[in-house]
Amino acid sequence: MITIPSRKSVLEHIIFYVTQKNTAKVCFSAKGVIILIESLEEVLKDPKEPKYPLEPIDPTWQEEYEKPCVEENEELKIKVNPADPTTVPKFVDPLTVPSVAKPMLSDKGELFYNIEMKEVKHKFHKYFPPTMVWGYNGMCPGPTIEVPKDVHIKVKWQNKLPLKHLLPIDHTLHGTMDTPDVRTVVHLHGANVEDHSDGYPEAWFSRDYKFVGHKFNREVYEYTNHQAGGTLWYHDHAIGITRLNVYAGLAGFYLIRDFLEQRLNLPDGPYEIPIMIQDKAFNEDGSLFYPDNATPPVSNPVPSTPSFFFGNIIVVNGKAWPYLEVEPRKYRFRILNASNVRAYELKLNNGAMFHQIGTELGLLQHPVHLDSFILEPAERIDLVIDFSKYKGQEIILENVAPAPPSPGIELIMKFKVGKRLKYPDKSTIPHELMPHHKIDPSQAAKERTLHLDETEDHYGRVLHLLNYKQWDAPVTETPTLDTIEIWHLVNHFDFPHPIHVHLVHFEILGRKPFTDEDFDEYGNYKFYPEKLTPPLEYETGRKDVVRTEPQQVTSIVMHFKEHVGDYVWHCHILEHEDNDMMRPLKVLEK
Repeated sequence: MITIPSRKSVLEHIIFYVTQKNTAKVCFSAKGVIILIESLEEVLKDPKEPKYPLEPIDPTWQEEYEKPCVEENEELKIKVNPADPTTVPKFVDPLTVPSVAKPMLSDKGELFYNIEMKEVKHKFHKYFPPTMVWGYNGMCPGPTIEVPKDVHIKVKWQNKLPLKHLLPIDHTLHGTMDTPDVRTVVHLHGANVEDHSDGYPEAWFSRDYKFVGHKFNREVYEYTNHQAGGTLWYHDHAIGITRLNVYAGLAGFYLIRDFLEQRLNLPDGPYEIPIMIQDKAFNEDGSLFYPDNATPPVSNPVPSTPSFFFGNIIVVNGKAWPYLEVEPRKYRFRILNASNVRAYELKLNNGAMFHQIGTELGLLQHPVHLDSFILEPAERIDLVIDFSKYKGQEIILENVAPAPPSPGIELIMKFKVGKRLKYPDKSTIPHELMPHHKIDPSQAAKERTLHLDETEDHYGRVLHLLNYKQWDAPVTETPTLDTIEIWHLVNHFDFPHPIHVHLVHFEILGRKPFTDEDFDEYGNYKFYPEKLTPPLEYETGRKDVVRTEPQQVTSIVMHFKEHVGDYVWHCHILEHEDNDMMRPLKVLEK
């Protein structure tokens, strides 16, 4: 440690030390700043202007900061095993923000995106070897698509992936027995879209469209974006391998913006950041790990799909346990749980509040102030954090969900709050956000009682089902165009299931524990709205995923008002969706 009596003599002391000690590396601490000098030549480049600006030295700095100085090359001695999360240093990588995709202008004046799915190597952590992943445009997560409300765009999703899959394929599932191993189709999750561009699971295509599924009918998808501004996301949806393709990296944000959002003066630009949270596991060589057996294991067939797979390393925007440097001001975060199975309950370790401004598909009527919230797989939340009271502090975004524990899973990422603003913070959190016109459940043309339950397949493996039917059973959910329906989701399991309905947004009416007395002689749920427990305070807006609580009925209401055709609804635990907790949904003409 060098003792520097004053700022004036900093360069003289460094130069003296380097020349007299004949060393190529120097560590110097002044108010917490560590300077690593690679060579004397670097110091002498411009002795009047140090490479690292120094703050005035406090007389007490030496006592506070005189600690052993670790040279940069000592970092190479850190033993990190990607398969063992206890060896992985936390908060050493900065959070990356996905780049925004740039459209081309077609001859007809339309916005056109060309996005390729590629196999690439990706660095999840500073000390991990590069990992082979699949990414849209070779990125993990994929590029963010930002579009204005009601502006029509076209996207050509191209499969440029290899013919062999990264992960073990269960060839006993629907759609996997006699088809190519590597198949893709893109679902824009949350979109009000015609069925030909919804990403139907059997509309898959292989590399360069050489082979296609029987529902495939176009290479270019069309999105009208005729809906309120919201936080959508796109991800793979190929039948039987969705869990593998998404886990391999095929996911990205899609943000619809509207004029209301602009008028509200919310944090924007560099102060609006999408956050994609996933849990992953790795082999010692840094490659992705995914199990090849069922839950519980079976002797045959192998590979078999697990009912549950929980990773042991938290990945945020493609980085393991990252940090984000923020200014002491308001930031807007759009948070997505893109994990296969794991739910998160998020809170800030210093007790700071989240100011929720929206759900998946639009702004709330009024902000909701939260100290924690739960996100099931595929759920999103739109919120603001005000860091202005926490200058110079470090704040950890924590996961306090109970299941299942693993070292480090309680940590998501760290915010490092600076002391200065680049610009004055003029953003606001308005008391009034979006006027909310609720769907009227009294206008429902039909109520449906739909059971979530399980059985065993002929191999003795657990099979998760919707209304006791497998994927290929005849369609039973057939709403008519421009009608309102209420669905009662009866969860017989002892754990939650996140249920996603394509095409529409819905509202949660409430939940209620059930007994046999709650159903009539035909098995229909006896619906008494006044007996329901209302939705949680952060669930009151437009939704496309709902957490169905164990041993409860969850009632939702939706309006099928614009499109007809073939869609789906399913559990968004991806292992369940693939086997076999997904059902067709057909919207009929009047």
